[in-house]
Amino acid sequence: MRKVFLLSSFLMLSLFYIQAQLPQLSNKEIKQGWILLFDGISSDGWKKANGNPFPAQGWTIENGVLTVHGKGGDIITDKEFTDFELSIDFKITKGANSGIKYFILPKSSLGCEFQILDDANHPDAKLGKNGNRVQGSLYDLIPASPKKKDKPVGEWNNARIVSKGKHVEHWLNGKKVVSYERGSDEFTALVAGSKYKENKGFATPDQTPILLQDHGDEVSFRNIKIRPL
Repeated sequence: MRKVFLLSSFLMLSLFYIQAQLPQLSNKEIKQGWILLFDGISSDGWKKANGNPFPAQGWTIENGVLTVHGKGGDIITDKEFTDFELSIDFKITKGANSGIKYFILPKSSLGCEFQILDDANHPDAKLGKNGNRVQGSLYDLIPASPKKKDKPVGEWNNARIVSKGKHVEHWLNGKKVVSYERGSDEFTALVAGSKYKENKGFATPDQTPILLQDHGDEVSFRNIKIRPL
């Protein structure tokens, strides 16, 4: 009887632990219009960037965490968004590179990118122009503020992207690190001097899915949520 009781208690504690790890919205967040893009237990709402079903390999889901291990390909949301506030927790491994993309060109993985990077150990941090490839940057276009506060490798960071009309902001761990106007003369000049100069219509879509990048490194994501603005 004691063994049965202990086993039952263990199973209940395990179930409680798993449930505690799953993403949840507070009553306040629900009233504010937030919705979860990842339920913590399944790939519902996600597919490969090329439109195929969610990859069978290369991405794993465990205890409320979505992790890319490489060779799975980029994934995107089934739904598309226009004006939105997106919040994602992410955790990198040493030397890792990934990104969160939005305003993606149709039938491609090209779009505006919130860079995710181990600045200290990945060479991309020293490439580009004026630091526009470090973590939090609008990749290859606008460097993140030098006052940004990155969490160490292995700890959770929070990325927030706010897009309203043509105005876009990147926030990293509660601090605004990038701000720009899509389609402005300044932004157009930046695109013309970047790797995207040959990509007609870059950053112009009005609606977009959200893309999580597979750059071949292990990166984890959790608490993926969005609210229309």
